[in-house]
Amino acid sequence: MTLAEILAGLFPEGHAVTVADGLILGHGPRPGGGRVHVLGIAEGTPLGIDGALALAGRVLAIARSGDGAPILMPIDSASQRMSRRDELLGLNEYLAHLAKALMLAEAAGHPTLGLLYGRSAAGAFIATALATARLVALPGAHPEVMDLPSMARVTKLSLDVLTQMARATPVFAPGLDNLVQTGAIGAIWDPQRPLAEQMEASLAASHPGGDDRDRLGAERGGRPRAAAIAERVAAQVAGRA
Repeated sequence: MTLAEILAGLFPEGHAVTVADGLILGHGPRPGGGRVHVLGIAEGTPLGIDGALALAGRVLAIARSGDGAPILMPIDSASQRMSRRDELLGLNEYLAHLAKALMLAEAAGHPTLGLLYGRSAAGAFIATALATARLVALPGAHPEVMDLPSMARVTKLSLDVLTQMARATPVFAPGLDNLVQTGAIGAIWDPQRPLAEQMEASLAASHPGGDDRDRLGAERGGRPRAAAIAERVAAQVAGRA
C-alpha cells in the first residue's frame, strides 16, 4: 500500500498529514473523537541528524501538550544517514534523543504505535519503529536491524554460516516474519480490513508502562528465554527492595 492509501484508510473522513523532505507530520481524527498525532518517515528516506531532531522536537511538543492523544509513526526508511557530516556531528546521539523522546511521550500518557509499511534498517529502525511501545506492520514491509552481509563484516563470520543461523534462529534473521516471531512486531494488519479499526484495536491492546515483546517472543518461539530471564531479574530486584 502507498502512504496515501494508508492515510485514506486510517482517516476516511480526511486528515491534516503532509510529507516534506521525507518526513511525515500532522494529525488525523479518531473514529470515536479526539485525534491521532502522525509523524514518521516516508519514501525510503535515510534518517539523519536533521530529520531525527525535527521528529524529536515534534514528539516533545506533543508530550508537553498534555492532550493524551496517541502518536502513530508510519515508517518507510532506509538506514540512518551515513554521511561524514552526520557521523561527525554525533548521529548516534540524535538517534538516541529521538528514541528517548518517544519513550518520554509514552510515559507522559501518549500511547505510541509504530506502523511499518516499507523498509527500515539499522539505527533508523531502532530509533523510530522499535522505540514505540507497540509495533505493527503491513504485508510487504521489510525491516532489518542489520542485513546478513553487514553482519558478516562485523562478526567476521562467513555469510554461509550466518545464513544457516538465520534459518534456525529468528533473532539472527532480517525480514517481517522473523521479527514477528521474535515479538518485536506485535501484529500484521490486514489491508483488506478497515485500517482505522485495526489502529484502534492495536492502541487498545497496548500495555501502558509495560513492554510485552519478550512475552510475545516466548509464545511464538522466536525468543524463548528473554521473558523468563526478565522475570527472574525483576523478582531478585524486588526481593532486595
